[in-house]
Amino acid sequence: MNKADVLVLKNVHTYYGNIHALKGIDLAVPKGGIACLIGANGAGKSTTLMTVSGVLRPRQGEVFFEGRPIHGTTPEKVAALGIAQSPEGRQIFPRMSVLENLEMGAFLRRDREGIQKDLEWVYSLFPILQDRRNQLGGTLSGGEQQMLAIGRALMSRPSLLLLDEPSLGLAPKIVETIFETILEINKRGTSIFLVEQNAQMALSIAEIGYVMETGTIVLTDRADALLENEQVKKAYLGE
Repeated sequence: MNKADVLVLKNVHTYYGNIHALKGIDLAVPKGGIACLIGANGAGKSTTLMTVSGVLRPRQGEVFFEGRPIHGTTPEKVAALGIAQSPEGRQIFPRMSVLENLEMGAFLRRDREGIQKDLEWVYSLFPILQDRRNQLGGTLSGGEQQMLAIGRALMSRPSLLLLDEPSLGLAPKIVETIFETILEINKRGTSIFLVEQNAQMALSIAEIGYVMETGTIVLTDRADALLENEQVKKAYLGE
């Protein structure tokens, strides 16, 4: 295992009942870097993130975070270790205000001063959230809800941020804003594992990329090399 990797999956097999969803995957996220996982709908990308966050337990294989094994750890304990997820479909609390949603992200923390500083940082990343802080989450636009979901995850001050389809269903201009912000978050030292159907955007900001098909990793390379890969261009970049 490379000490420079914050997250490592080794030969991970995850099932839904009898359905073999992940079939022996190996991948790593560089510490302080961005790794992306691309693939078609139903390839197993979200299952990979849920296996990391403890929602699903692998039947076989190992998951390491900062060198320690976390497979079989509960989602609460995984979160306490420093992993936060912004889930697919955003899953914000629609009847809570924007501020209450953000505060929910910090529920494991007790450092009031630090929480306030991080709240200000989230507002600096997404100024619209400050403007809408007293508005109910369910009344926000899709793009604003995505910003809120990412902001809520950041409020736990994670060392690894898992992002599941952050561009899904958003207008191109909002997608650009989201990806610029992901780079900004990474610059602050947060490692990022990005699952994304928009392969062009994901590979343009990542260091390393993984291509997944039906529960297996079929390609691993530097993200810039994958952008030039003929197979990737044809299957995922519409070229």
